Amino acid sequence: MLSLEIVQAGVFGILGLLVGSFLNVVIYRLPKMMERQWADEVAEFKGETQTDKAVFNLMLPRSKCPKCSHQIKWHENIPVLSYIFLRGKCSACQTPISLRYPTVEMVTGALFFYCIWRWGLTATGLAWCGFSAILLSLSLIDWDTTLLPDDMTLPLLWAGLLLAATKVTNTSLESAVWGAAAGYFSLWLIYWVFKLVTGKEGMGYGDFKLFAALGAWFGWQALIPIILIASVIGAIIGIALKFSSKLREGGYIPFGPFLGLAGFSAMFFGPQAILKLIGLASL
Repeated sequence: MLSLEIVQAGVFGILGLLVGSFLNVVIYRLPKMMERQWADEVAEFKGETQTDKAVFNLMLPRSKCPKCSHQIKWHENIPVLSYIFLRGKCSACQTPISLRYPTVEMVTGALFFYCIWRWGLTATGLAWCGFSAILLSLSLIDWDTTLLPDDMTLPLLWAGLLLAATKVTNTSLESAVWGAAAGYFSLWLIYWVFKLVTGKEGMGYGDFKLFAALGAWFGWQALIPIILIASVIGAIIGIALKFSSKLREGGYIPFGPFLGLAGFSAMFFGPQAILKLIGLASL
């Protein structure tokens, strides 16, 4: 007989599938919403009228096929199942649908299951579900566009501090505050040293804010293992892309996705376990 904990985790795993479907919308639309906002601000500054007045947000317009503009019906938007039923193709024009969509849904479902299984149906478990959803979205947005929106990084940062203050997470408020400060200024310092030496920008300000957010959630003790894991993963993937000739123009690889992977590693294993693994457990 299944325990109550497993049943609760399973229910939230299913909820995670639904949330993952929404995250696909966020990942695709939020950068475009930012671009439209920037265009509006430039047009306003120049005294011009923005011609594109169509409503475009996370809710409207309804999703449609980018190839034939077929409007997605509700039964074509059931997480994972619709992809299988449609055999990964648009029902109207048979254009292949990216495998990323069901993958994001399944990963989100697995993350929600894990968080409730580990921390239970508690404020802590719900908090880590939210953390997982935002961090996954940020990682994929940055991979696609090299953008880390303030609309997501800053709430993640403040949530980490507030949850530490209310003892929802196991991180003390002092450790969270120092983690946020050290996370931001460490990458800020690296950014300026690299720019002064090479004349190039090695990363964006969004990376500073994301690292600060991770510091707020895990505490200052986690910053070293997180940055080491992110750097190692980034180096491995960068080398692989270089040898496969799949590097982007200019050879630039966004750092946010690797910070995201390192953040998930800290959530799964805990900062102390990672510190012990690399021989820095005494910090």
